[in-house]
Amino acid sequence: MASLPPPPPPSSPPLPPPAAPARPGPIENNGSRRPSRWRLASLLLAVAIVAWLGGLGGALAGDSISNWLDRPPTRPSSEPLDVANPRPGFENRLDVAQVAEFVAPSTVTVSADVGAGVSLGTGIIVTDDGEILTNAHVIEGADAVRVRLAGETEPRKATVLAADRGNDLALLRISGDGFQEATFADPASVRLGDDVMAIGFALGLDGEPSVTLGIVSALDRSVGQGDVFLDGLIQTDAAISSGNSGGPLVNAAGEVVGVNTAVARDTAVFTATNVGFAISAGEALPIIETLRAQAEGAPREEAFLGVNLEDRRDGGQGVIVTGVEADTPAADIGVTVGDLIVAIDGATTDGSSSLIAAIRDKQPGDSVVVAIVRDAESLELDVTLTSRPEG
Repeated sequence: MASLPPPPPPSSPPLPPPAAPARPGPIENNGSRRPSRWRLASLLLAVAIVAWLGGLGGALAGDSISNWLDRPPTRPSSEPLDVANPRPGFENRLDVAQVAEFVAPSTVTVSADVGAGVSLGTGIIVTDDGEILTNAHVIEGADAVRVRLAGETEPRKATVLAADRGNDLALLRISGDGFQEATFADPASVRLGDDVMAIGFALGLDGEPSVTLGIVSALDRSVGQGDVFLDGLIQTDAAISSGNSGGPLVNAAGEVVGVNTAVARDTAVFTATNVGFAISAGEALPIIETLRAQAEGAPREEAFLGVNLEDRRDGGQGVIVTGVEADTPAADIGVTVGDLIVAIDGATTDGSSSLIAAIRDKQPGDSVVVAIVRDAESLELDVTLTSRPEG
């Protein structure tokens, strides 16, 4: 049987409570001592001030950290672009609903603050860590750029990594990763008559992007306006409107065949119906790599030939040389006024826009073959291009 614990020892008599310390009184006239209640109040006030300052500092630090975390990267992605394997063609027609659902996560709204207004366009996510391709004219002169992803209600801040006005392409980046990047079609797989669909935020309308269906109406078109000269364009009859700029033109597999960039409009001289243009994947892919290099600090240099040009108006092929600048590659190889330039490196020149764009696509130091017709005689001249002078 368990025994009970022994009883506790007798307790000692309680000690008397300690005497209360003498409460100092105020010292009159010199003000060096205050009553204890003032000391307590001052202490509490000091603690409150320290706590308030600490909270304010924490809030400011938290806000700074939040802003830093929300700041998009300023360097390009190192991720490779996704390019599809060559394909012989498509057995079935383009399924609009299925392709739209597939492409929508890679299609974003782009809004740019330009002066007192806002420029609206569309962009294509090209890497899973937030690189976005759009038209340069969408973000030109912007003070701030934002993008909004499919299914989101709030825009995200975007950094303009680099822009190429002459080729009308720009590269943006947002913070984060795990985004659904687009797949580019193999450039050689795009054929005349292929079904294509344009997707983008036409007219900046609220809600989901607009989709329009058409075909590849022509290949290797060239257009020029101001100092923008584009070649290798895909012409399509899929409707393209303001706000579509920078969005994808896709095939039946949802692969990007081009970047929607321009639409022909009626003028006093010409009438246009369903004539839109997209920068082809074949043109866009190398430009993206050039933009990445620009973002890393590489200078943007354009090749230069040194001729003044005029389009033919008799329906013939080629472009007329109206002037040759001194000490330029054209002068060095003997190009003269009146020569007809009909091809560059075997690619025909159907107008001044085509020739200028073809030269700009080259790099300073590249050697090209200029095919000309002079007094009904065909000549091929080898020339090494230089850098376009500034100004």
